[in-house]
Amino acid sequence: MPNLSRPIVEIIPQRFSCRVYLDTPIEDGTRQQLMNFMEALPPGPFGATPRFKLVTATGQDHHALRGLGTYGFIRGASAFILGALPPAGKWLEDYGYLLEKIILYSTFLELGTCWLGGTFTQSSFARKMTLDSDEIMPAVVAMGYIDNPEKARASLVRKFANAQHRLPWEKLFFAGSFSAPLPCGEAGRYTLPLEMVRIGPSASNKQPWRVVRDANAWHFYLHRTPGYRRGFFQVLLDLVDLQRIDLGIAMCHFESSAREAGLQGEWVVDEPPIVKPDGLTEYSASWVIHET
Repeated sequence: MPNLSRPIVEIIPQRFSCRVYLDTPIEDGTRQQLMNFMEALPPGPFGATPRFKLVTATGQDHHALRGLGTYGFIRGASAFILGALPPAGKWLEDYGYLLEKIILYSTFLELGTCWLGGTFTQSSFARKMTLDSDEIMPAVVAMGYIDNPEKARASLVRKFANAQHRLPWEKLFFAGSFSAPLPCGEAGRYTLPLEMVRIGPSASNKQPWRVVRDANAWHFYLHRTPGYRRGFFQVLLDLVDLQRIDLGIAMCHFESSAREAGLQGEWVVDEPPIVKPDGLTEYSASWVIHET
């Protein structure tokens, strides 16, 4: 992330899924800042380089969302962030990681956003991107000025009041093995980065990430929700593997807040000999700590 005038650990909790926007175009200066940020993005942790594009919303776009059923509730978005890349390796994790960086920067710019996951390859959004034959558009982001900021702030208060409805620490974070939950008080300087993971967005709020602390690393796992991709709306919308995108979002939150705290490390793919609890749990990546 660029040097921001506000801490990322304040921006992450500020962001929420905004579904109703003012019918007001994004100011030119704000658009330029956002486009500059998108153009300067490096590759994701696994090397993928999605193409991202900021486009003005049209009536046709809103009609396309209504055709996708559950997305008909998005009202008044003045812009969309589109992205595309060829499927290869951990492409979805990279996509989620990088698009969440864009979303957090948009939040810093006081814009509202909402993740929209699905297969948009045959949609009007895809035509705006001029997709190559091997590219897929796994998710887009609705964007604009928040319709009622005071109501939104009240919603954020309710969000924190309902934080107990999120999975607790002992269900998400572990020490050495999946049989040993990591108490919040034993995470040390990584307490805040892990909390930023815990409160992060995920498809249907399933929180499919699990993290195991090792001697010099934090190992990230994807814990799949049973039957999630075979659910009615998932089949109806022909969704891509959204839970892998969720894992990328979690990685973004963890790394951004860790680096802000002066905690250095890097992402590697080197599965440790940790016994997984079930067939729904799969290793994804590890944050290897660099001692300073």
